[in-house]
Amino acid sequence: MRAISGLWRWRDSPLRRPTDRAEVWVCLVALVLIGAAAPAIGWLTGAAAQDSLRRSVAEQRHTRQRVPATVLRRMAYHPPETDPDDGSAYTVRSRVLADWSAPDGTRRHGAVLTGLAAPHRGDRFMIWTDGQGRMTTRPLDSATADAHAVLAGFGATLLTAALVEAGRRLVLWRMVRRRYARWDQAWERVGPDWGKAGTGS
Repeated sequence: MRAISGLWRWRDSPLRRPTDRAEVWVCLVALVLIGAAAPAIGWLTGAAAQDSLRRSVAEQRHTRQRVPATVLRRMAYHPPETDPDDGSAYTVRSRVLADWSAPDGTRRHGAVLTGLAAPHRGDRFMIWTDGQGRMTTRPLDSATADAHAVLAGFGATLLTAALVEAGRRLVLWRMVRRRYARWDQAWERVGPDWGKAGTGS
């Protein structure tokens, strides 16, 4: 409030220059954009991302399914791996060669991560596949989609605010440079005669 009241009194000061008024307006416009436009852009971005992600959730739930897979053999030793679809970072997965059936009945096989502690030939476990029977990740859930949408909106808000602030700083920098250039020109005009007797008479 003190800064605002100071600006209000400064508007009638005889020392106020036109550039001072321009700088104040630049700052006020930037403040309005950061306070109103940035949150609005963030909300719109988050809403658009949420709509897109919810469509993806519905599509993935429709096209992906869990099917049983059978262990053919355990693959050569690999360092312990974690399942990217598992919320726990401490769930160790074993890599095995397994086969499963596609929706059209054809047999598929490939390297799969399984949570079986000691997989043996013939052990069965569940995997996610797409409509063609190719192994894929589990469908995106609604809570994760909403969280990603919130992060997208928050990121868009911060990015907009940062761009506005960068624009404000650039404009003020150019205004200050222009002011200094005018001062230099003024000093060049009066500099050679500065302090001499009779100057200005």
